[in-house]
Amino acid sequence: MSSDFKKNQHIDSFLSNLRLEKGLSENTIKAYSNDCLAFNKWILHSRNSELIKACEEDIRQYLNHFQKLNLSHTTINRKLSSLKHFFNFLTKKRVLKSNPVTNFSGLKSAKPLPKSLSIIDVNSLINSPDCSTFIGLRDRAMLELMYATGVRISELINLQYSNIDLNRSLIKVMGKGGKERMIPFGDNALSWLIDYIEHRRKNNLSLKSRDFFISKQGKKITRQAFWHRVKQYLVMTGLPMDVSPHTLRHAFATHLLNNGADLRSVQMLLGHSDLSTTQIYTHIAKQRLSDMVKEHHPRG
Repeated sequence: MSSDFKKNQHIDSFLSNLRLEKGLSENTIKAYSNDCLAFNKWILHSRNSELIKACEEDIRQYLNHFQKLNLSHTTINRKLSSLKHFFNFLTKKRVLKSNPVTNFSGLKSAKPLPKSLSIIDVNSLINSPDCSTFIGLRDRAMLELMYATGVRISELINLQYSNIDLNRSLIKVMGKGGKERMIPFGDNALSWLIDYIEHRRKNNLSLKSRDFFISKQGKKITRQAFWHRVKQYLVMTGLPMDVSPHTLRHAFATHLLNNGADLRSVQMLLGHSDLSTTQIYTHIAKQRLSDMVKEHHPRG
């Protein structure tokens, strides 16, 4: 039996296992097949070795080969994952004593900066609801409060009457991990919250409901419903359709930092447990400054 046949036989056995025991789709199995066959070809021609004789140095050189080709981290990580599963299969079948890929972890991709909005764009979005209607007034109050406090969308829709202190202009939210925090808000948001409350009282709109932001039917507004409303306002204002309610949270943080707020305070307001999560907003601010210089400086 030839060496080539044995190597392909191992791959075929692995793919059969994925198909019969793991129940993976044919597209997924094809991706595994392509990755394993590509490594089989590479180690034969570039390392003059065999698939089942692969060692850690072979894997290291294979990854370096792809990095030199400037393949994306996502693609390289997928290939690495395929090989890890393949060699793990051979180890369990006792074809190999150990998996040469075990000590290799995926390449970390740089996180894209979250989208933000300029102050002009924020004002355009916030001003778009028709406040002569209950729904429009509610949406205006929600947008105002979200930009004024930087709360997550889940924190916003879960607000109850008991969480809002109008006298001190504070809201109490339950964040990730069950962590409670108090967040102040300004006069603009306060004014719209009062208008919204008055409208509910005058029109007898589910005054018994503990939920603060409700639908016409008196039920708590859902995340999806608010997202749908924001989409309508994006169409009305001509803002990019990839803007989301969460973008107002990013704008809140970015605009605070741009105007001199310290990082620790912004961290507390956002409810981030790790300061490094908040630091990404300093990168947005720096990028904006860089873009501004390039656009307006005569030698930009």
